[in-house]
Amino acid sequence: MADSKIAYRTVNVDGVDIFYREAGPKNARTVLLLHGFPSSSHMFRGLIPLLMDKYHIVAPDFPGYGQSSAPPVDKFEYTFEKFADVMDHFTAKIGLKSYALYLHDIGSSVGYHLAVKHPERVTALVIQNADAYSEALNKEFIKPLEAYWKERSERNAQPMRDWLLTIDGTKFHYVHGARNIEAISPDNWTIDQALQDRPGNKEIQLEILYHAKANLDFYKTWQEYFRNHQPPTLVVWGKNDGIFTVEGAEAYKRDLKDIEFHLLDTGHFALEEDLDQIGSLMHKFLDRTIEKN
Repeated sequence: MADSKIAYRTVNVDGVDIFYREAGPKNARTVLLLHGFPSSSHMFRGLIPLLMDKYHIVAPDFPGYGQSSAPPVDKFEYTFEKFADVMDHFTAKIGLKSYALYLHDIGSSVGYHLAVKHPERVTALVIQNADAYSEALNKEFIKPLEAYWKERSERNAQPMRDWLLTIDGTKFHYVHGARNIEAISPDNWTIDQALQDRPGNKEIQLEILYHAKANLDFYKTWQEYFRNHQPPTLVVWGKNDGIFTVEGAEAYKRDLKDIEFHLLDTGHFALEEDLDQIGSLMHKFLDRTIEKN
């Protein structure tokens, strides 16, 4: 029988406390939900109840996000490879042998590293506004990042401090491209920003943003993983996203054969407006794929 409650747990992994939400029957197939920037597993608060009747759901917070530890930048390596190592050890510690991956934003960079490391564990992919192709990157949005990647100076970090890491930048992630802003709770950006504004967290975010440049070099590796392993894939993509483009969504069709593709009339955080539709699509997709494997 499925547990009708969501559990809120913390486990120490490599000296870092990792907070995670867990629900559903532990003997069922696992879906591992990996969150995006600037949020946390909080972004899945509505999705988990829609899936927990049939699936074992696990949604961790990365170091520096949500309720997980946020060690200072001189005490922790804030790279996506390190995040993937922590998630690898996290899944081992809580006993996950295999999982379908829900990938959003920076969660995809972590998840693809994890998939390349352990392709045999990945039963399926659910991709929601997550980059693995250069076409995905909105050229206007990443201009300040490109300058920062080219020269890591305080002068080039300032545009991120002045907008991206402020309440205005955080709110942008939620409301840009949304068809009805009034349907999106301001609790989202208020909670995200409160966590970002903790002492030392801006430096953590700047460290993560800088190391995001390495993801571009891994795109070919991730695309090779798609071609070689052909995980069943569901794409549910907010087509009005101001960060990741529709072209980046379409690009997955080049390398993945078993792909179900849906463009939704919403923005970056598609779950905020299209939760029920995504939950329904996921149920049908997971029933078709991982339940038969």
